[in-house]
Amino acid sequence: MIDVILKKGKEKAVIHRHPWVFSGAIEKVKGKPENGEIVRLLDAKGAFMAYGFYNDQSRVALRLLEWSENDEVDEQWFRIKVAEAVESRANLLADGTTNTCRLIFSESDYLPGLIVDKYAGYLAVQVLTSGMEKMMPVIIDELQHLLKPEGIFDKSDASSRLHEGLGTQNIVLAGKHPPESVEVKENNIIYHINIAEGQKSGFYCDQRDNRRIVASYAKGKKVLDCFCYTGGFTLNSLKNDASSVTAVDSSVLAINTLKENIGLNNFDNATVNTIASDVNKQLRKFKEDGDLFDVIILDPPKYAPSRSALDKASRAYKDLNRLAMLLLNNGGLLATFSCSGAMDMETFKQVLAWAALDAGKQVQFIHQFCQPEDHPVRASFPEGEYLKGLLCRVL
Repeated sequence: MIDVILKKGKEKAVIHRHPWVFSGAIEKVKGKPENGEIVRLLDAKGAFMAYGFYNDQSRVALRLLEWSENDEVDEQWFRIKVAEAVESRANLLADGTTNTCRLIFSESDYLPGLIVDKYAGYLAVQVLTSGMEKMMPVIIDELQHLLKPEGIFDKSDASSRLHEGLGTQNIVLAGKHPPESVEVKENNIIYHINIAEGQKSGFYCDQRDNRRIVASYAKGKKVLDCFCYTGGFTLNSLKNDASSVTAVDSSVLAINTLKENIGLNNFDNATVNTIASDVNKQLRKFKEDGDLFDVIILDPPKYAPSRSALDKASRAYKDLNRLAMLLLNNGGLLATFSCSGAMDMETFKQVLAWAALDAGKQVQFIHQFCQPEDHPVRASFPEGEYLKGLLCRVL
């Protein structure tokens, strides 16, 4: 096994079991490892520190796997990690009200670069690192052994793969190609999921708990669901007897799938208004038309992919939330989210305070949202915490 030597003074993060070692922290590589090869990390004095995946094309040159020198990182090591991750989600699926969740969450499950989502009998996989790409035959075999899925589909189309020297791909890895619509259940609500063509891996299961919480406030209320995608918040609100829901998304495919999902659950179409439009433009139109709502949900895409984009993203979040606050009846509720890891909760609260000031409103924070248990945050990897949200009463 090839040794990689860490620069003196760069040991702290490794000792604290953070899984990333940046290229600038490396003093020397004894040999020429292939990208994705498992190497041994040593400190400047030559003492063992960890095993990890190596990639000289990535800014994160080492993705650490194991800190015990005696625990060999072999095929069985990966099988154990996969099995542990799958078993830790068993309680989420036990009562039958939900059959979709995230089974493996990359570094947070000690498998850097591997994301696996379960959609009823199908699995959607995203492989984001060269090291995990090399291990996929073992990963696929273990997933088949544990779960016996009808099919495993590779949705590795993220641009971050380019930083690892990998191309993008959408292919069947095992079993059958998923049909155009896979029927799944979450919170006892039925959805049709397009795994192959849908956004990300096909569905945003990270909002499962938050959908239920927001819907608990929707009974008898006029609800506006922005960036609705295929209708998670909309359908939960309808289930909890919202008087009406207006759902807005720029994707015509998402809106059409939402309409299909409304029918699947036998909800009253007359209480739903679906609009395929840019959300910011539509919010301005609502303001011009004098439309007001009791509950507004904002679940936008990632505005800050990195810390360098945070200032620009903060302005975008502020303007979006300001527009929404102007459309709420007095005492109305704003459920607003950020899936940008670079945006921490305190910064998000400050952005909302600025938005309220510009809108001439007073805001009370009455609930904080976070990602659910199938998206755990590893203590030594706080970067795994990305989803945050606030329920605001707007006066």
